Amino acid sequence: MLFRNILFFMGESWKNLFRNGWMSLASIGVVAVTLFILSVFVLINMNVHHLTEVIEQDVEIALYIDEEATSDEREQLVENLRNHPEIKKADFVSKEEGLERLRDQLGEENGLLEGYENPEDNPLRDAYEISMHDPEAVSSVAREIETYPAVGGVEFGEDVVENLFDFTGVLQVTVMGLMVALALTATFLISHTIRLTVMLRKREITIMKYVGATNWFIRWPFLFEGFNLGLLGTVIPLVGIYFGYESVLQWIDANLKFFPSLIPLETAMGQVIILVVPLGMALGIIGSLISMGRYLKV
Repeated sequence: MLFRNILFFMGESWKNLFRNGWMSLASIGVVAVTLFILSVFVLINMNVHHLTEVIEQDVEIALYIDEEATSDEREQLVENLRNHPEIKKADFVSKEEGLERLRDQLGEENGLLEGYENPEDNPLRDAYEISMHDPEAVSSVAREIETYPAVGGVEFGEDVVENLFDFTGVLQVTVMGLMVALALTATFLISHTIRLTVMLRKREITIMKYVGATNWFIRWPFLFEGFNLGLLGTVIPLVGIYFGYESVLQWIDANLKFFPSLIPLETAMGQVIILVVPLGMALGIIGSLISMGRYLKV
Protein backbone atom coordinates (compact mmCIF):
# COMPACT_ATOMS: atom_id res chain seq x y z
CA MET A 1 0.00 0.00 0.00
CA LEU A 2 2.79 2.42 0.92
CA PHE A 3 4.63 1.77 -2.34
CA ARG A 4 1.41 2.19 -4.32
CA ASN A 5 0.72 5.50 -2.58
CA ILE A 6 4.23 6.76 -3.34
CA LEU A 7 3.78 5.92 -7.03
CA PHE A 8 0.45 7.76 -6.99
CA PHE A 9 1.98 10.83 -5.34
CA MET A 10 4.87 10.88 -7.81
CA GLY A 11 2.53 10.48 -10.76
CA GLU A 12 0.36 13.37 -9.59
CA SER A 13 3.40 15.56 -9.00
CA TRP A 14 4.64 15.02 -12.58
CA LYS A 15 1.18 15.80 -13.94
CA ASN A 16 1.23 19.06 -11.99
CA LEU A 17 4.64 19.97 -13.42
CA PHE A 18 3.40 19.67 -16.99
CA ARG A 19 0.08 21.29 -16.12
CA ASN A 20 1.94 24.42 -14.90
CA GLY A 21 4.36 24.47 -17.85
CA TRP A 22 5.97 27.92 -17.86
CA MET A 23 5.86 28.41 -14.09
CA SER A 24 7.57 25.06 -13.62
CA LEU A 25 10.26 25.99 -16.14
CA ALA A 26 10.80 29.34 -14.43
CA SER A 27 11.19 27.64 -11.04
CA ILE A 28 13.60 25.06 -12.43
CA GLY A 29 15.58 27.82 -14.18
CA VAL A 30 16.03 29.93 -11.06
CA VAL A 31 17.07 26.89 -9.02
CA ALA A 32 19.53 25.95 -11.80
CA VAL A 33 21.06 29.45 -11.90
CA THR A 34 21.33 29.53 -8.10
CA LEU A 35 23.02 26.14 -7.92
CA PHE A 36 25.29 26.89 -10.89
CA ILE A 37 26.62 30.03 -9.20
CA LEU A 38 27.05 28.10 -5.97
CA SER A 39 28.90 25.31 -7.81
CA VAL A 40 31.26 27.77 -9.49
CA PHE A 41 31.94 29.38 -6.12
CA VAL A 42 32.58 26.01 -4.48
CA LEU A 43 35.05 25.03 -7.22
CA ILE A 44 36.89 28.35 -7.04
CA ASN A 45 36.99 28.23 -3.24
CA MET A 46 38.26 24.63 -3.22
CA ASN A 47 40.99 25.37 -5.74
CA VAL A 48 42.08 28.60 -4.06
CA HIS A 49 42.55 26.71 -0.79
CA HIS A 50 44.28 23.89 -2.65
CA LEU A 51 46.69 26.29 -4.39
CA THR A 52 47.31 28.12 -1.13
CA GLU A 53 48.29 24.87 0.58
CA VAL A 54 50.56 23.92 -2.34
CA ILE A 55 52.23 27.32 -2.28
CA GLU A 56 52.67 27.22 1.50
CA GLN A 57 54.31 23.80 1.27
CA ASP A 58 56.62 24.96 -1.51
CA VAL A 59 57.45 28.39 -0.12
CA GLU A 60 61.11 29.07 -0.75
CA ILE A 61 63.33 32.09 -0.75
CA ALA A 62 65.20 32.75 -3.99
CA LEU A 63 68.43 34.52 -3.08
CA TYR A 64 70.25 36.00 -6.07
CA ILE A 65 73.98 36.57 -5.74
CA ASP A 66 75.43 39.95 -6.61
CA GLU A 67 77.53 39.46 -9.72
CA GLU A 68 80.10 41.92 -8.39
CA ALA A 69 80.51 40.10 -5.05
CA THR A 70 84.01 38.96 -4.16
CA SER A 71 84.91 35.35 -3.37
CA ASP A 72 85.30 36.26 0.32
CA GLU A 73 81.80 37.73 0.39
CA ARG A 74 80.42 34.62 -1.28
CA GLU A 75 82.11 32.39 1.29
CA GLN A 76 80.73 34.55 4.11
CA LEU A 77 77.25 34.21 2.61
CA VAL A 78 77.53 30.42 2.53
CA GLU A 79 78.63 30.42 6.17
CA ASN A 80 75.73 32.64 7.22
CA LEU A 81 73.18 30.50 5.45
CA ARG A 82 74.61 27.30 6.86
CA ASN A 83 74.47 28.59 10.46
CA HIS A 84 71.02 30.21 10.33
CA PRO A 85 68.68 28.35 12.76
CA GLU A 86 65.52 28.90 10.65
CA ILE A 87 67.03 27.69 7.37
CA LYS A 88 66.47 24.02 6.63
CA LYS A 89 68.30 23.83 3.33
CA ALA A 90 70.09 26.18 0.93
CA ASP A 91 70.80 24.72 -2.52
CA PHE A 92 73.12 26.52 -4.89
CA VAL A 93 71.77 26.94 -8.44
CA SER A 94 74.21 28.27 -11.01
CA LYS A 95 72.90 30.51 -13.75
CA GLU A 96 73.68 27.78 -16.29
CA GLU A 97 71.56 25.30 -14.35
CA GLY A 98 68.84 27.92 -14.01
CA LEU A 99 68.76 28.37 -17.78
CA GLU A 100 68.47 24.61 -18.32
CA ARG A 101 65.56 24.44 -15.88
CA LEU A 102 63.83 27.23 -17.73
CA ARG A 103 64.25 25.34 -21.01
CA ASP A 104 62.68 22.23 -19.49
CA GLN A 105 59.75 24.22 -18.09
CA LEU A 106 59.05 25.87 -21.44
CA GLY A 107 58.97 22.47 -23.16
CA GLU A 108 58.12 22.87 -26.84
CA GLU A 109 58.39 26.64 -26.52
CA ASN A 110 62.03 26.60 -25.41
CA GLY A 111 62.93 28.21 -28.72
CA LEU A 112 62.25 31.50 -26.95
CA LEU A 113 65.64 31.06 -25.27
CA GLU A 114 67.64 30.89 -28.49
CA GLY A 115 70.60 33.24 -28.38
CA TYR A 116 71.36 32.73 -24.71
CA GLU A 117 73.56 29.64 -25.14
CA ASN A 118 76.83 31.50 -24.45
CA PRO A 119 77.57 32.06 -20.74
CA GLU A 120 78.19 35.79 -21.29
CA ASP A 121 74.68 36.12 -22.82
CA ASN A 122 72.91 34.31 -19.96
CA PRO A 123 70.61 36.88 -18.31
CA LEU A 124 70.16 34.83 -15.13
CA ARG A 125 72.25 35.03 -11.95
CA ASP A 126 73.72 32.45 -9.60
CA ALA A 127 71.27 31.85 -6.78
CA TYR A 128 70.38 29.88 -3.68
CA GLU A 129 67.04 28.14 -3.18
CA ILE A 130 66.33 28.37 0.53
CA SER A 131 63.68 26.40 2.41
CA MET A 132 62.68 26.91 6.04
CA HIS A 133 61.80 24.61 8.91
CA ASP A 134 58.75 26.83 9.44
CA PRO A 135 57.30 28.29 6.18
CA GLU A 136 55.59 31.05 8.18
CA ALA A 137 59.04 32.45 9.03
CA VAL A 138 59.80 33.18 5.37
CA SER A 139 59.12 36.91 5.65
CA SER A 140 61.40 37.61 8.62
CA VAL A 141 64.17 35.36 7.28
CA ALA A 142 64.00 37.01 3.85
CA ARG A 143 64.35 40.48 5.35
CA GLU A 144 67.32 39.31 7.42
CA ILE A 145 69.32 37.54 4.71
CA GLU A 146 68.73 40.46 2.34
CA THR A 147 71.32 42.32 4.44
CA TYR A 148 73.97 39.62 4.05
CA PRO A 149 77.08 40.30 1.94
CA ALA A 150 77.02 39.19 -1.72
CA VAL A 151 73.19 39.26 -1.83
CA GLY A 152 71.91 40.96 -4.98
CA GLY A 153 68.20 40.35 -4.39
CA VAL A 154 65.66 38.21 -2.55
CA GLU A 155 62.27 36.95 -3.69
CA PHE A 156 59.66 34.84 -1.91
CA GLY A 157 56.00 33.92 -2.38
CA GLU A 158 54.36 35.28 0.75
CA ASP A 159 52.52 38.03 -1.14
CA VAL A 160 50.95 35.44 -3.40
CA VAL A 161 49.51 33.53 -0.45
CA GLU A 162 48.18 36.71 1.17
CA ASN A 163 46.55 37.79 -2.08
CA LEU A 164 44.90 34.40 -2.42
CA PHE A 165 43.39 34.69 1.06
CA ASP A 166 42.17 38.24 0.34
CA PHE A 167 40.62 37.04 -2.91
CA THR A 168 38.90 34.16 -1.12
CA GLY A 169 37.41 36.48 1.49
CA VAL A 170 35.98 38.93 -1.05
CA LEU A 171 34.70 36.06 -3.18
CA GLN A 172 32.90 34.45 -0.24
CA VAL A 173 31.09 37.65 0.78
CA THR A 174 30.08 38.55 -2.79
CA VAL A 175 28.87 35.16 -3.92
CA MET A 176 27.15 34.28 -0.64
CA GLY A 177 25.13 37.52 -0.85
CA LEU A 178 24.14 36.69 -4.42
CA MET A 179 23.37 33.11 -3.42
CA VAL A 180 20.98 34.17 -0.64
CA ALA A 181 19.10 36.47 -3.03
CA LEU A 182 18.79 33.77 -5.70
CA ALA A 183 17.80 31.09 -3.18
CA LEU A 184 14.98 33.32 -1.89
CA THR A 185 13.87 33.96 -5.49
CA ALA A 186 13.90 30.22 -6.25
CA THR A 187 11.87 29.44 -3.12
CA PHE A 188 9.38 32.20 -3.98
CA LEU A 189 8.87 30.89 -7.53
CA ILE A 190 8.48 27.28 -6.40
CA SER A 191 5.98 28.41 -3.77
CA HIS A 192 3.89 30.22 -6.39
CA THR A 193 4.11 27.26 -8.77
CA ILE A 194 2.63 25.04 -6.06
CA ARG A 195 0.04 27.73 -5.30
CA LEU A 196 -1.06 27.71 -8.93
CA THR A 197 -1.43 23.94 -8.78
CA VAL A 198 -3.55 24.21 -5.63
CA MET A 199 -5.84 26.77 -7.28
CA LEU A 200 -6.25 24.64 -10.42
CA ARG A 201 -7.12 21.57 -8.36
CA LYS A 202 -9.26 23.29 -5.75
CA ARG A 203 -12.46 21.48 -6.76
CA GLU A 204 -10.69 18.12 -6.95
CA ILE A 205 -9.17 18.67 -3.50
CA THR A 206 -12.61 19.45 -2.07
CA ILE A 207 -14.03 16.22 -3.51
CA MET A 208 -11.09 14.20 -2.15
CA LYS A 209 -11.72 15.71 1.27
CA TYR A 210 -15.42 14.81 1.15
CA VAL A 211 -14.73 11.16 0.29
CA GLY A 212 -12.42 10.79 3.29
CA ALA A 213 -8.88 11.54 2.01
CA THR A 214 -6.54 12.52 4.84
CA ASN A 215 -4.84 15.92 4.91
CA TRP A 216 -1.41 14.47 4.17
CA PHE A 217 -2.76 12.27 1.38
CA ILE A 218 -3.80 15.51 -0.32
CA ARG A 219 -0.57 17.33 0.55
CA TRP A 220 1.98 14.70 -0.52
CA PRO A 221 1.67 15.25 -4.32
CA PHE A 222 2.42 18.96 -3.83
CA LEU A 223 5.41 18.13 -1.67
CA PHE A 224 6.69 15.74 -4.34
CA GLU A 225 6.13 18.44 -6.96
CA GLY A 226 8.41 20.85 -5.10
CA PHE A 227 10.94 18.05 -4.61
CA ASN A 228 10.91 17.35 -8.37
CA LEU A 229 11.32 21.04 -9.22
CA GLY A 230 14.37 21.26 -6.98
CA LEU A 231 15.84 18.00 -8.25
CA LEU A 232 15.41 18.96 -11.91
CA GLY A 233 17.04 22.29 -11.11
CA THR A 234 20.23 20.44 -10.09
CA VAL A 235 20.68 18.57 -13.38
CA ILE A 236 21.46 21.60 -15.55
CA PRO A 237 24.19 23.11 -13.32
CA LEU A 238 25.84 19.74 -12.67
CA VAL A 239 26.09 18.98 -16.40
CA GLY A 240 27.34 22.49 -17.12
CA ILE A 241 29.88 22.41 -14.29
CA TYR A 242 31.20 19.00 -15.34
CA PHE A 243 31.98 19.96 -18.93
CA GLY A 244 33.01 23.51 -18.01
CA TYR A 245 35.49 22.42 -15.35
CA GLU A 246 36.85 19.70 -17.62
CA SER A 247 37.48 22.33 -20.32
CA VAL A 248 39.23 24.62 -17.82
CA LEU A 249 41.54 21.80 -16.69
CA GLN A 250 42.42 20.95 -20.29
CA TRP A 251 43.04 24.59 -21.20
CA ILE A 252 45.32 25.17 -18.19
CA ASP A 253 47.23 21.98 -18.93
CA ALA A 254 47.77 23.06 -22.55
CA ASN A 255 48.47 26.78 -22.08
CA LEU A 256 49.75 27.49 -18.55
CA LYS A 257 52.88 25.41 -18.13
CA PHE A 258 53.90 27.06 -14.86
CA PHE A 259 50.45 26.89 -13.21
CA PRO A 260 50.07 24.36 -10.36
CA SER A 261 47.64 21.53 -10.99
CA LEU A 262 44.06 22.09 -9.87
CA ILE A 263 41.87 19.60 -8.01
CA PRO A 264 41.09 16.60 -10.29
CA LEU A 265 37.69 16.52 -12.03
CA GLU A 266 36.35 13.48 -10.16
CA THR A 267 37.27 14.86 -6.72
CA ALA A 268 35.84 18.30 -7.49
CA MET A 269 32.56 16.96 -8.88
CA GLY A 270 32.14 14.68 -5.88
CA GLN A 271 32.30 17.67 -3.54
CA VAL A 272 29.92 19.70 -5.73
CA ILE A 273 27.35 16.89 -5.96
CA ILE A 274 27.38 16.34 -2.18
CA LEU A 275 26.44 20.01 -1.70
CA VAL A 276 24.28 20.86 -4.72
CA VAL A 277 21.87 17.90 -4.88
CA PRO A 278 20.62 18.11 -1.26
CA LEU A 279 20.40 21.91 -1.52
CA GLY A 280 18.32 21.74 -4.71
CA MET A 281 15.90 19.26 -3.16
CA ALA A 282 15.73 21.35 0.03
CA LEU A 283 14.81 24.50 -1.93
CA GLY A 284 11.98 22.61 -3.62
CA ILE A 285 10.62 21.13 -0.41
CA ILE A 286 10.81 24.45 1.45
CA GLY A 287 8.94 26.17 -1.37
CA SER A 288 6.24 23.49 -1.23
CA LEU A 289 5.89 23.71 2.54
CA ILE A 290 5.55 27.50 2.39
CA SER A 291 2.87 27.26 -0.30
CA MET A 292 0.94 24.50 1.46
CA GLY A 293 1.02 26.42 4.73
CA ARG A 294 -0.48 29.50 3.08
CA TYR A 295 -2.83 28.20 0.42
CA LEU A 296 -3.69 24.55 1.06
CA LYS A 297 -6.24 24.65 3.86
CA VAL A 298 -6.93 20.97 4.48
